[in-house]
Formats: sequence, structure tokens, C-alpha cells
Amino acid sequence: MSKRKQIQRRGFLRSTSALIALPALESFGFRRFASAAPIDSGPPKRMVFLGMGFGVTADRWYPDVNTVGENYELPEILKPLAKHQKDITIIQNLMHQYSADGHSGSTFWLTGANRYAIPGQSFHNTISVDQVAAETLGEQTRFTSIQLAAKGASNDGHGPGSSLAWNRSGKPVAGLDTPVAAFHRLFSQDNTPLAVQQQRLKEQRSVLDTVLSDARSVNRKINRADNEKLEEYFQSVREIEVRLAKEETWLGVEKKVPRDSVSQPKESLEGVEEIRMMYDIMVAAMQVDATRVFTYRMPVDSMIASLGASMSAHSMSHYSEGERRTVSESRDTAHAKLLAEFIDKLKSTKEADGSSLYDHAAITMGTNLSSVHTLKNCPTLVTGGGAGFKHGRHLVMDDPKTPLCNLWLSTLRGCGILAGSFGDSTGAIDELFTI
Repeated sequence: MSKRKQIQRRGFLRSTSALIALPALESFGFRRFASAAPIDSGPPKRMVFLGMGFGVTADRWYPDVNTVGENYELPEILKPLAKHQKDITIIQNLMHQYSADGHSGSTFWLTGANRYAIPGQSFHNTISVDQVAAETLGEQTRFTSIQLAAKGASNDGHGPGSSLAWNRSGKPVAGLDTPVAAFHRLFSQDNTPLAVQQQRLKEQRSVLDTVLSDARSVNRKINRADNEKLEEYFQSVREIEVRLAKEETWLGVEKKVPRDSVSQPKESLEGVEEIRMMYDIMVAAMQVDATRVFTYRMPVDSMIASLGASMSAHSMSHYSEGERRTVSESRDTAHAKLLAEFIDKLKSTKEADGSSLYDHAAITMGTNLSSVHTLKNCPTLVTGGGAGFKHGRHLVMDDPKTPLCNLWLSTLRGCGILAGSFGDSTGAIDELFTI
């Protein structure tokens, strides 16, 4: 029998109850993956990444480059953050050297990947910084990480992906695209009988065990391209294994309800009120330590509509003067107001030791786009005490092409995650840790 007949180009691994399709291969192979490292004890560190999509009003959002350090004037459209000015830092001259898509403000924001890194492929991505953090920070929580999103956000200047998060294979991680979905995921109890839940997990594990057993028994040689594809495939299987193991650990454990219980959101929430509710849900999730890593791919179209605009987010992003500029500036001010409210709630919500949620959270708001299709000087605002940054300053990097990944590396290290590098980083941003 010929090799072509022995090994079909499209292969399958089977169990008695399910079939999982392999990626398109010319042959087969297998590799297992290492698990995440243990986390440190003490007050939990948390990370929050807030993605804005279609840029900002660039000539109004950034402070004057000539006034750096503590003695800078907060731009007018960011004035809602004035009471927190000592607790925020705005950074200029960060960018992704590989960014080439003027409509993707989120796709590569947390990864720094080169979309065209693989010859012959038009799209490639890598793991996002939140997922690197989640491998450590998410070990002890019910949810390793939570991805929040907005319906139809791909048209909001965010670009490909269903959230801000990308796994180790560079594949998108699904997001919860309404406050209702997020609320139920985090706080609603599963009333399915425990025995039924256990059986369901047992069946899922049986399928994976059969798949992995069959894969180990295959010993044919494969070429490099096939090996990479199959490695990616089994990384996905490994992620399912980890998820099932975590679900098994939490079986029978009721979800905690926050002290100041957040009410179930209304289905009709959109725009500003949707964002406000998502912030409330994140605060509530931190209260009960449901997860320690959050990403939020925020709406733009529905946001500006809730502010009274009749244009699309794309139309707004091409502002010059007139109504488009007015809408763009009102969007920026609304974001500043909502972020100020979020900081207020984090500061007023106490941990068991008397510190606040804010004291242990590392929060970044930004996007890969500055304005229109400009991919330089990514809008970047950081706050929170979790990463040990010294806030209250305006930082302007000497090199206008300083990798944004330097910030992600700094955030990881500041939160106690030992990372040698991330993406195209050239080192941590030392200025964030010193006055």
C-alpha cells in the first residue's frame, strides 16, 4: 500500500463517542507542553487591560512633550481623571515595530507579533501578555482569566479576534460580549446535579485521553511544516486538558457572591452604560477573587451612539474639524470619566488586610492606533499599585520606536512574574519604577 493511501491528508483521531479532526497534514507527530509556574503567596496581584480600538484624538489626548515628569498639565479631554492624576502615568513613544494594519487597534496590541512572520501566510499572531500572566496568576482562581468584549467590535477598529487575548498558538481566545454573559459566567450558580457534572467531565476527559493515546501510537516521520501544525493542534488539546482539570477542581464549590452584590445587568445595556457595568463586574469579580487577569475589548460604535453621535466609529476616526472631531473628543472624555469611576471603586473596595483592590491591580488603558491609521506613539495610560510603578508622571521615551512590549515586560516583572523577555522587548522601562 502506498504511503499516500496509508496516511490520508486529512486525518482523524477517534473515540467511541466523539471524533476530533486533525489540522491539514501530510503526516503525523506529537509533543506535550509544560504547565505554568506556581504563584507567590500574599495579597493577590491582578492585571487589567482595557483596549479602546480606534485610537484617540491624538492632538488633544497626549500631554505636551516638553512637560515631562510630575509637573505636567493633564489635557482638557482627560480632566475627569484630575483627582487621580497622582495615580496615573501617561507614556509616549511606545509602538509595535511590526504594526502595519491601520484598522487593527487590538489584534496585536497585547502581543507585539509580526502578522507576516511566516512566509506564505497572511496572518500570524502570538500569545498575548495577559495569557502569559494568567498562567501564573490564574492558578488558584476558579477562572484562569476573563475576556470581556463587545458585540460587533471587529468593526470598531479592533481588528481580527474575539477579545484582546491570544493563546500560545496565536489563536484568539473567545470573549464574553455582553454584561449579562459576563455576570452569569462569574456569579450564577450551575444547578446541574453534581453527579451529572462529574459524568460530563468524565466523558470529555475520555475523549481527550483516547486522542492523546492514539497520537502517541503514531510513529511515522513528518516534515517540519507538519510538525509545527500538529504541535499547534496539541497545544490546543493541552489547553482543553488544563481547563477540564480546573473545572474538576471547582466542582461542587459554589461561586462566591460579592459583599456589595452586583445586580444582574439589563439585556439592553449598550455604549457608556455597558462599559460602566463591565467595570462594576470586574470589581465584583476581584472582590471574590474569581480571577486575577482581565481583558476588555471595549465598544466604540455603540459608545459614541450612546453619546448622541449618528456616525460610525470608522467615520469618526477620520476626524479633522467639525462634528467628527467633536465626537472623537467626547469619546475620549467619556473614557476618562469611566476610568475615573473605575479607579474610585477599586480604591474604595477593601481587601482583608485593609488595603484596597487598587493597591494590588496593574491597569493599562490603550490601543495600537493613535489616530486615523497612525500606528506610532500608541496611546498608553497605566495606573494601579500592582506592578510597583511610581505614578503621577508623564513619561516620554527617548526613542520614538520604543517597543510597547517593554511595557508588557515591565508589567509582568512588576507583578512578580519572572519573564526574561516578551515579544520584541528590549528591556523593562526602568523609569516606571523610579522617580
